[in-house]
Parts: sequence; C-alpha cells; structure tokens
Amino acid sequence: MPANLTPEYYKAERWYKSAGTAEEKLLALEHMLSVMPKHKGTDHLRADLRRKLSKLKEEGEKQKAGKQVDVFHVPRSGAGQIVLIGTPNSGKSSIVAALTNAKVNVADFPFATGAPTPGMVRFEDVQLQLVDMPPLTAEFVAPGQVGTYRNCDVIGVVIDLSGDIKEQVEICFDFLESRRLLLDEQTGAVDEGGNRLGRKTFFICTKSDIADDGALEKLRKLCRGNFDFVEVSAKSGSGMDKLAKTLFDKLEVIRVYSKPPGKDADMNEPFTLPAGSTVTDLARAVHRILAEKLKSARIWGSGVYDGQNVQLDHILQDKDVIELYFG
Repeated sequence: MPANLTPEYYKAERWYKSAGTAEEKLLALEHMLSVMPKHKGTDHLRADLRRKLSKLKEEGEKQKAGKQVDVFHVPRSGAGQIVLIGTPNSGKSSIVAALTNAKVNVADFPFATGAPTPGMVRFEDVQLQLVDMPPLTAEFVAPGQVGTYRNCDVIGVVIDLSGDIKEQVEICFDFLESRRLLLDEQTGAVDEGGNRLGRKTFFICTKSDIADDGALEKLRKLCRGNFDFVEVSAKSGSGMDKLAKTLFDKLEVIRVYSKPPGKDADMNEPFTLPAGSTVTDLARAVHRILAEKLKSARIWGSGVYDGQNVQLDHILQDKDVIELYFG
C-alpha cells in the first residue's frame, strides 16, 4: 500500500535532514510522526521513525552526562533576549555595535561573525540582551545555530534595504519556516510535548539612508504575515532610538518599582515581569518563600489613586510603584 505522504511531511523531512543538533532532529522527527497519515501504508515508516527517535533520545542522555559545551547556547541576561538573523553583510553586527558595548567584528566581508555575540542594550532604566549571529546563506547554516533562536524571546530579521531584498527574505523565511521558528497559526510557542517552537518575529531594515525609493514597501509585500518593520541606519544613527524601544515593546514586559513601607521607592532598579503579572507575581520575584506571607499591597501608578490598597490578584502596569506588606 502506498504511503501517500503529504507536503507537510516532506517539509519536516527536509528539516530533519538539515538539522545540525540532536535536539532539532528530535523535534523534526516528532513533527514527521505527527503529520504522517495513519494507515497500513505508513506502518513500516512510522516504526522506523520511532526507532530513530528512541536512539536520539538515548544519545542525548549520554551527551548530557558528558557535559559537552554548546557554543551556541547564550544564557539570558537582562529583561529579555532578542537574537538577530540575516544574510551576509545585512548589518547585524553594526546594529549590535551601535546599541551595545559588545566587541563585535564589523566588516565589509561576509562571515566576519562566527559565533553568537551578546551585548546589552539600555532602554531607559532596563537592560535588554541583543545577540549577533553568524549569517545565513541558501547553502550554509552553522550547525547548532537554530538552538539559539529556539531559546530566545524574540527574533529580529535584519534586511539590507540597499541589497537584493527578495533573496534575503527567501533565505530567512526558508530557514525560519522549515525549522518551525515562526510564531503563526500553524506553529505555536510550544508543541504538544512542551518543546519550544515559534518565536515572536519582527524586521529591522538597515541601510535605509542609501536604499532606493520604495524599498521598504517592496519588503512589506514580500513578507507573508503580520510583522512590524523598523528602518535604521547604523552609519547615521537614524532610527536607533526607535529600535531600542521596539526591542523593549516586543519583549512584552513591564517595569515595577518596589517601595519599602515608610521609605522612598528604588526608581533605579525595577523588577521586570511579563505583561499581565499580578501583585503576587511581584512578591514571588522579590522573594519566593516570603511571598507566601504576603498579606496586602499599596500601589502608585496608572488607573489608581496614590497609595491605593489593591487585591493580591491586581494586574500591574508598566512603571507601577508597589508597597508590599508581609505577615
């Protein structure tokens, strides 16, 4: 009986064959199994994929025991992590150099960046982590690179508006879609097994000062989906302030300032929490064990009067000042 495999299956198969890490191979195999038609014609193939899956899991446990160093693992720092993606000379390194103090290699030749390079962007009173990455081409992706994107909070697609826009978009979209990194109707943030998948994505449009008229509109038409676009020029500095704010907005976090009873609030080091967090969530961020003794709270901020008593499930807003009372 013929297998009659679907285009979605073959797409997952291409992902599996191009995967550079065991983790990505596992995700691809699991997706192949989930989209494979269930009938007698696929029984043998299904059993073969399950054997491969079991073998990879065993190898993964051995690697963990060996504590191998993954150069593409970038520990998060600050309020959140944004990782850049783009083709050679798209301007990724120039952006990181302009916004952070990271020692990036800015050059006019391709592949000047060979490993992730993190730097910290300061937006008002918070630090955001911005990561430069090796470039993509249609023929080459650095092994293990996809793991950095899988573990970040937001992906920034860097497009050189003065270059071949269509080619850059095709290369970036092929990489993101084939690895299920785009957060859309088909790909959620996690799969059925709890594995991280799609990431929030937006576009950073570089070299806007030397691009042809209509370049941004051309890019918008080529992009499938609802994305935000930020035009910048690392050379002139145009758009960099807007980019820093966009990075903060894309992380969807809020800043909350703790005020000890009877004292002034510390307005220099805010707690950063996911948007939608409550007073109880803040208490856990201050001290997880002490949070169990939280009795009441007063708030200064938007939508309330100064010093108002609020419930522990009160939803916090950006730049609220909170006074916590523990029993």
